[in-house]
Amino acid sequence: MKINIPPQQADSSFAALNFDNCFVRELPADPESSNQLRQVHGACYSRVNPTPVVAPQRVAFALEVAELLDLESTACESEEFSQIFSGNRLLPGMDPYSTCYGGHQFGNWAGQLGDGRAINLGEIINQQGERWALQLKGAGPTPYSRRADGLAVLRSSVREFLCSEAMYHLGVPTTRALSLLLTGEQVTRDMFYDGHPQQEPGAVVCRVAPSFTRFGNFQIFTWRNEIDLLRQLTDYTIRTDFPHLGEPSRAVYLQWFEEICRRTAEMIVHWMRVGFVHGVMNTDNMSILGLTIDYGPYGWLENYDPDWTPNTTDAQGGRYRFGHQPQIALWNLVQLANAIYPLIEQAEPLEAVLQLYNDHYQQGWREMMAQKLGLKKFETTTDLLLTAELEKILQLVETDMTIFYRKLADLVPTDNHDDNNLLVPLLDAYYQPEELTRKHRDQINDWLRSYLKRVARDGVSTAARRQRMNSVNPKYVLRNYLAQLAIDKAEAGDHSLVNDLLEVMRQPYAEQPENEEFSLKRPEWARHRAGCSMLSCSS
Repeated sequence: MKINIPPQQADSSFAALNFDNCFVRELPADPESSNQLRQVHGACYSRVNPTPVVAPQRVAFALEVAELLDLESTACESEEFSQIFSGNRLLPGMDPYSTCYGGHQFGNWAGQLGDGRAINLGEIINQQGERWALQLKGAGPTPYSRRADGLAVLRSSVREFLCSEAMYHLGVPTTRALSLLLTGEQVTRDMFYDGHPQQEPGAVVCRVAPSFTRFGNFQIFTWRNEIDLLRQLTDYTIRTDFPHLGEPSRAVYLQWFEEICRRTAEMIVHWMRVGFVHGVMNTDNMSILGLTIDYGPYGWLENYDPDWTPNTTDAQGGRYRFGHQPQIALWNLVQLANAIYPLIEQAEPLEAVLQLYNDHYQQGWREMMAQKLGLKKFETTTDLLLTAELEKILQLVETDMTIFYRKLADLVPTDNHDDNNLLVPLLDAYYQPEELTRKHRDQINDWLRSYLKRVARDGVSTAARRQRMNSVNPKYVLRNYLAQLAIDKAEAGDHSLVNDLLEVMRQPYAEQPENEEFSLKRPEWARHRAGCSMLSCSS
């Protein structure tokens, strides 16, 4: 049964939220109004209200995101804010809905998926003329919830909230997070699907993005042969999110697909730059805008292992492992190409655009590696070998990727490199430095000498090189164990570490000497602890 929440008059704090819900205005709605599990045909979305909660309580909010929406901090600290962004209260202009989409999950077509626990409150236009969609995650069941309850727990919500903002400040394309609220209710979850369900605190995150449209939104219509709907959604997406391309046509569809490929390549390059592993790169988790979306069983690459995945569901196959992310992005783009083929009816132009993805990625990766190493530009004749050898030495023993690159900036090119001291500035990057054999040290020293010669050839001062490197190699990332410590405290009623980490991650490239503890490598106790090493797809 659908619970109706009547809109209530906003006070002056929220009058700035100027709603313009063009998605629901311009695209076809599900004619069925009941909030019951079903296959939704002939529609892009279903109207559904959030489920009211007992006792919403604010854990944290991101001020920069509030400012995007023209909200002041005082509004975010109010009781009304908690009521609105927990789903208890609708403002005038809100028109809540969940979208219909399908997708490939772990390489297999899964049919209809949809927003099973995400409810869009509406879209606002801010004072700069920007469009921002507001979406509650964990606000109750929708027609797409399948066998789930549509809720979220504090554990996963802390991770989503913090990582959304950490990624933004790292310069990675991402959805944002406005707020994290407790619901005052308990939610049952079996974290590792092993028959041990537990009661956990419920929570709701308000996510913010120009659009939450995914590859799967297009796939579902092609799979169902609803080509008119496919065209409607594509034309709407181009006019709303890609207006610079002009009016939709076959030529514009190809330009649009090329831009999606380029944006996706840029996003993956950033993931590889900072050591981020998404963990579940299904096509329904791929944003049409090239944004990182759906922070589930993600992880930060601490020990440099290209075969590592944070997802327990993916542990054996390793489909979504760190080093495979560029190839998976291409595979997903191929599925999108198949979905929009009926609009173009020619395979060759789509195949040509897909090849451009590889070009964009390779070019972006080389430019990124030059930046990480402090080089003026990537010179193929020398730097392909240099980066290939770097890949090898990072895997000789357990090496912290973030610390290694940060410390590498401190090395100084000289004519006299003492082998006994050359490696000393980098020792903090090794989890077990005693495992560095003489052979390991010789191999690493050989690479360091080659690197420093290459740096010297650029003729850039050490200070300038260090500044360049430290602007792309973060000192602070949201390490898995840090997020888990914040979760532990929050579950005990102490929200301070959530807010402390939010503040630290706002300046990931700054030294922040007062926050040095948050830059340290993973402690030994966290090596195999749940939440610090691997996670499941469970919320």
